[in-house]
Amino acid sequence: MSGWEAGLDDEEAGAVMRTVTRQLKLWREAAGLTQAEFGAAIKYGEETVSCVERGRRIPRPEYLDAADEVLGAGGKIAAMKKDVAEVRYPKKVRDVKRLEAEAVEICSYNNCVIDGLLQTEAYARAVFSSRRPQFAEEELEQRVAARLDRQEIFCAPTARPLFSFVLCEATLLRLIGGKMVMRNQLERLSEVAQLRNVDLQVLPLSREENSGLGGPFRLLKLKDGAAAGLNEIQLTSRVITDPKETTVLDMRYGIIRAQALTPRESLALIKKVLGES
Repeated sequence: MSGWEAGLDDEEAGAVMRTVTRQLKLWREAAGLTQAEFGAAIKYGEETVSCVERGRRIPRPEYLDAADEVLGAGGKIAAMKKDVAEVRYPKKVRDVKRLEAEAVEICSYNNCVIDGLLQTEAYARAVFSSRRPQFAEEELEQRVAARLDRQEIFCAPTARPLFSFVLCEATLLRLIGGKMVMRNQLERLSEVAQLRNVDLQVLPLSREENSGLGGPFRLLKLKDGAAAGLNEIQLTSRVITDPKETTVLDMRYGIIRAQALTPRESLALIKKVLGES
């Protein structure tokens, strides 16, 4: 159950877990099984079953599948896997994912690292591993999994948003994770840049003007016409909804795009860096 500890200060996750654990306990008791007997049947220890039923641990998908089969729930327990899996991630990640799902256009500028939606698993792990003080191994894996989960928006079954990414050239040259990790990351960028709903641009280091020196930010244009900005700096993560501020971000992003290479020129540069790596 490593990495699936429940966040007790997360009200939304707590509500989901109370519902799931109540159902698991009711189904177990209705089957006349003790926690030890039930644990043996699904091949988990009694302590794990107890932690799940007390809401101290989030049950993994395989736990719910086994419980569904042993308790004869006919899919009713297994159906909770999606909701349970989502509350595994920190609330901030879930909130960002919801905003992205509501967006008709997602704009991102980054001068530090490749945008999270574009990162390979190895690159994402290298980024999180560079943090000081270091994440515990379980938290690191949780954050990597959450980042990769957000990338499902690229293949969403419903209407997919338009994506606009502007990367500072430095993000292509910085060897995060080493040469092979960066080579695979550049290949990923080359593939994504050719998607019909993606504009990927590079802002060269040789440009005399760069309106993004204030740091990375994202701007999400939502279905209802509103906009939300996302800004992360040292020890601070902020969602911006004030129209005055989102208008400034929109204007700034437009200027940054104008300063960057065109998508075609940017793809050529990415392939050039890839050829030299």
